[in-house]
Amino acid sequence: MADLPNPDLPFDEPAAAAPPGAPMRRADDLNEWSGDARARLQSAIVLLLMAGLFMALPFVLSIGSVVFLPPVIAVVITIVLAPLADRLTRFGLPGMLASLIAILTMAGVIVVALALILQPAFDMADQVPDMLNVVGRRFAELRGNLAWINDFNRQLARLTGHTTREVVLASPSVIEQVAFATPSVVLETLLTVLMTFFMIETRIRVKRRLQNDVQNPNASVRIAQVMRDVQDRVAGYLLTVAQINFGVGLIVAGGASVYGLSAPIMWGGLAFVFNFLPYLGPLTMTGLLALVGLGTASSVAVGLVPALAFLALHAIEANFVTPAILGARFTVSPVSILLAISYFSWIWGVLGALLSVPVLLIIEALLENLGRPNLIGFLLGEPLFRGAPASVPDSGFVEPES
Repeated sequence: MADLPNPDLPFDEPAAAAPPGAPMRRADDLNEWSGDARARLQSAIVLLLMAGLFMALPFVLSIGSVVFLPPVIAVVITIVLAPLADRLTRFGLPGMLASLIAILTMAGVIVVALALILQPAFDMADQVPDMLNVVGRRFAELRGNLAWINDFNRQLARLTGHTTREVVLASPSVIEQVAFATPSVVLETLLTVLMTFFMIETRIRVKRRLQNDVQNPNASVRIAQVMRDVQDRVAGYLLTVAQINFGVGLIVAGGASVYGLSAPIMWGGLAFVFNFLPYLGPLTMTGLLALVGLGTASSVAVGLVPALAFLALHAIEANFVTPAILGARFTVSPVSILLAISYFSWIWGVLGALLSVPVLLIIEALLENLGRPNLIGFLLGEPLFRGAPASVPDSGFVEPES
């Protein structure tokens, strides 16, 4: 009986073309290449979908800020108040009572701080127009020295035929804006407080359940580790920065009192609050000090003293004190901080800017436990999380590879 042709070979290629005894691996190689190409195509599609989601997410979060902003604020506050609630539960207090006391403590601190800052700030706001007039007169001489620039612009506009037109847009008054914004602010505040209360109480119950879980200890240990890492990173950072900012506020209050600025406690409180916002906060504080100094001092040189003194204090704090206290554990890339500030301030304004660093720390803590994404390798067909933890037997959770 004649030998039948090999069905795995193409019709136009004889079987004798293969060397004697050589294995037929052409189909395997083709399947392997097809698998790599398919994996790369799937990776590219997933990355494009992720990029589209990242670009669409700001619009969704901005439009639905009433829905999305309170949970984010509640998560950050829950992480900050968790150590206090845990300490209260060690004294034998029920979880709900410990959560309520923690929230009332935070509310009391906020009310006292606002009472010390807002009332003098409102009084100073009434003096801002007069300060601006004084600052304008101070820089009138400088503008006079640069008057040739205005003359040049006018001559250029006359030659090109362009004229400057002033457009005045009608806008609601401050009282109308406050009246329109008050219902939304009250609703978001109530939602945030309620969510924070239930999140703290739920966290206490989940922690107790994990401690008593004997059916799945590996999963319990893994969840507890993630919760502890997120809490230690975010709460540790915020509480440490709060202590540093408190010291900065004391120094600013003392300097304002020595210089003769009104309401030195207000200036210390503003320095404490603005210092939570990296880069932009100190710049805002410097601008306020420069405005008040130039608007109340007898000369430009004397008026710039408070702003220059604060810049020197901020330079010492940012370059020596904060790195020495926080150390490498809480080191975050300045580029990541600026991107987070611009991203969340675009979505939620001032609140988004204040929440940007805590949210960034939460994301980094979660990535350290899940594994950082390998975007370049993912395009080439590798796993998205190259160092992703391996699975643990009898558990739905993972442990890092040795």
